[in-house]
Amino acid sequence: MNGLSTLLIVVGLFLVGGIVSFVKQQMPRSLVVLLSIGAAMCLVAGVMRLEVWN
Repeated sequence: MNGLSTLLIVVGLFLVGGIVSFVKQQMPRSLVVLLSIGAAMCLVAGVMRLEVWN
């Protein structure tokens, strides 16, 4: 794992924690969806940059 993939995965997991928190606080659904999209993009980008796929 290089630094950028690690950073993207950590940010994605941080955003997933934010999603759980926002759902518990009953925040607007559109905000939760937007945060979910951002978390999914960070996690997918981090996993795709892993060097195990070569």
